[in-house]
Amino acid sequence: MRPATQTVCSCLLMLAVTALAGCHRRGDTAEEGTPPGAPSGTRAAPVRPRGGNPRTEMRNVHLQALPGVVLEIRRLNGELRPIQEGEIPVFDDPSTFELHIDSAEIAASPQSLQRLMNDVTFNYPKAPLKDLELSIEDGKVRQSGRLEKAVPVHFETLSEVSVTPEGKIRLHPVKIKAGGVGVKKLLDLFDVEMSEVIKTEGARGLTMEGDDIFLDPERLLPPPRIRGRLTAVRVEKDRIVQIFGGEAKNLTPPDPDAKNYMYYKGGNLRFGKLTMDGADLQIVDADPKDPFFFYLKEYKKQLVAGYSRNTPSLGLIVRMPDFDQAGTPLKDPY
Repeated sequence: MRPATQTVCSCLLMLAVTALAGCHRRGDTAEEGTPPGAPSGTRAAPVRPRGGNPRTEMRNVHLQALPGVVLEIRRLNGELRPIQEGEIPVFDDPSTFELHIDSAEIAASPQSLQRLMNDVTFNYPKAPLKDLELSIEDGKVRQSGRLEKAVPVHFETLSEVSVTPEGKIRLHPVKIKAGGVGVKKLLDLFDVEMSEVIKTEGARGLTMEGDDIFLDPERLLPPPRIRGRLTAVRVEKDRIVQIFGGEAKNLTPPDPDAKNYMYYKGGNLRFGKLTMDGADLQIVDADPKDPFFFYLKEYKKQLVAGYSRNTPSLGLIVRMPDFDQAGTPLKDPY
């Protein structure tokens, strides 16, 4: 093969690596929302909602979306909206509702994103990428891994992160290496853009334009889906921080001194065998020294290990241990 031909092939190979590094596995992950022991697609019997949808407020909550994939919610105000008309949000089935964000600041570690890529995005037969690693370097996102071809190729990319006017995350590569050799300048030399040779139709939550990759934060995770306008994104030390919306009116939870909590107010809400008509539910971290680690799919373990009390307005305050401490029941002081 002539040297010029080898160079072009290297460029096209690296284009494929960079684009695929952002792609998700095709297929639906809605099975995450299926109640334990229930058949696929099972939902609780619908209850006619009254009084609008439940408002929600979260402070200092580490919400585990999947094992090892954690959304570090520093603050959030929004609303739970049922997917189907006539139904209500059901904690036991996250596919019954969406979280519409009015305002939020949410961080994620490279380790969480790395776990998402390896365990979900490329966890299927003949996946093109393996052993992905993500890290933060000088305010940019470094990604490396192995391209599975006849001869496996190690690759690295270094990308700047920004937000588009449409509210998507933009990854702009400034350095690209394949087999330890930099190829970014070669791409510019041959006037080749990744979008010209990489087709991403059907890639969930991902589009391409020129050399840039665009990620849609509303479509990256399993249920409950989030809906909200991303207005800013930044790299902060070892975290990628997303800002949604602007200012939002705060709620008044029954325990105003709680530092780490989730609060649901108004509308109808079901969890377990209980249905709150005119929800007034505050879930409080029993140990406020660090953020509240909560896993919706396994919340019953935390609920059983905790305790609750009614408020004078017939609301409910539930104190729970962190998910990783749910094996030790709390002592009920009441």
